[in-house]
Order: sequence, then structure tokens, then C-alpha cells
Amino acid sequence: MNNLTFGRYAPFDTCVHRLDPRTKIMMMILLLVSVFLKVNSWSSTLITSAVLLLFLIVVLLISRVSFVSLFKSLGAMWLLVFLLVIIYVFIPNSSYNPNHIAFYIGNYGINYDAFYQSGYIIVRLVMMIMITMVLTSTTKPMDLTYAFEWYLTPLKLIKVPVHIIAMTLSIALRFIPTILEETQRIMKAQASRGVDFNHGGLFKRIGALISLIVPLFVSAIGRSEELSNAMEARGYDPYGKRSRYRKLHFGFNDLVAFLLVFAIFGAIVALVVIDKNFFEVNYIYWIFGFNPIF
Repeated sequence: MNNLTFGRYAPFDTCVHRLDPRTKIMMMILLLVSVFLKVNSWSSTLITSAVLLLFLIVVLLISRVSFVSLFKSLGAMWLLVFLLVIIYVFIPNSSYNPNHIAFYIGNYGINYDAFYQSGYIIVRLVMMIMITMVLTSTTKPMDLTYAFEWYLTPLKLIKVPVHIIAMTLSIALRFIPTILEETQRIMKAQASRGVDFNHGGLFKRIGALISLIVPLFVSAIGRSEELSNAMEARGYDPYGKRSRYRKLHFGFNDLVAFLLVFAIFGAIVALVVIDKNFFEVNYIYWIFGFNPIF
């Protein structure tokens, strides 16, 4: 549970922290779309992935997001990585080139394409986590609420309760780290009473999991009731007209950051649309012994 860092705001004073949350949300969307765009040639895909990964690493360094937290978050992916490799390597795929055999296990040939496909998906998942961490680590939950509400403003014309949706989302983001801390506290308390979460048979582990889930649900419901009572005591009216102490402002730094991300997004979209394999180079043929065009 400690490996999850989504929702944990890191209070630093960096240029990324000072960006308008509306700008950061739009940039996150553009980067996520860029991550999942794919060109046909292998070398072009490698170059676009490398550019995006390098850009995200620079952004992580600027925003002072902990790489230790990133690696801990990735630690929860090892099982998924293992399953992906098994699926792509050992399940036959008609799209694989039969001439791209890396080695044989008995009479079964292991294809280079399988490693390429599984590796590409893993890299995309890593970049997706990096993008999410930058947003949640550099933006306060209330600022995210204001930004989401601003984007949903047109829905007010059709009587959609935009503020309620935004507030619900903000509370959910805010309570993710709280629930994780509560989970750790309950696990330690249960372990001190002899509950073993790591060993034993299937039914024993299910029983240990129930001993964790039941008090966690009770605690979460209790916290939600306390929060609702506190909001009512302070006169919170979700349908009332509200003013804000802090106004969102789109500045010059937001324009520069957005144009930079949009340029990266536009270049990748242009490469996908044109897709003439401009980046095919001979050294790939020298290394692998074939021309890896998919």
C-alpha cells in the first residue's frame, strides 16, 4: 500500500507547481494521448517513446518528484510485467514475422516481436504513471477541483451539478493517502494480534484479507460521516452560489508550457499520420540482422 503515491501532494515551489491546474490537466491529456499513439515502424516508435520518456524525466526533475516514490509505484507492476511477457512470448500471434526468431525453447521459437510488443506496453504504462505522478504531486486537491469544475462549466447549461461532481472528485483524491495510511495502521494492528497476511493457504489469506477490509470500510464510512457533519456545521450548500479566495490565472509560463507539450503532441500526431518511416536507420539492421518494420 505504501507503494501507491497517487494523490500525494508535494509542497515545493517549482515552476511546475506554479502552473495553472487547468493547463496541467490539458497537458496531461495531451501527453497521455501521445503515449498511446503508435507508428508502424519499430525505429520510429523507439524514437518517439525515447523523446517522451526523456521529457518526462526532465519534468520529474524540475518538479522535484521523488524517483524513489516512482520506483515504489512501479514495484506493484512486476506481476503485470511478468504476465505480459508470458502472454506475448508463449501465446502464438499470427502478426509476428516468422523470420524474426530470437532463440528456440525445444521446438518452439521465441520471436523478437514478442519482446518488442511486451516492452512497448510496459514503457507506456511507466510513462502513464509518471504523467499522473507529476499532476498529483504538483497540484493541490482543491486546485484540481477548481480546474475540473472550470472544464465542466458548459454542462451547467443542461443543469448538470458540476460543482458537486468536482467536489466529490476532490474529496476522493484527498482521501486516497488517508485511506492508505489507515490501511497500514490496521494491518499493523492485525499483525500484532497474530494475523498473517503473507503466508498460509488460500482460505487463510482470504480470512486475513477480510480482517483488513471490514475495519477499513467501517473506518472509511465513519470518516465520511464526520466530514459530512463538519461541512453541514460550516453551512456548506452545494447548490448555493460560491465565491473563491484564490482565483486561477493563465499566465505566460502556462502558455510556454502548453505550447511545448502541444508541439510534442503535434509532432507525434504528424509522424503517425505521415508514417513514411523517415527514422529507419541501418544500425538496427546491423544489430538484429533484419529490418524490423511492423
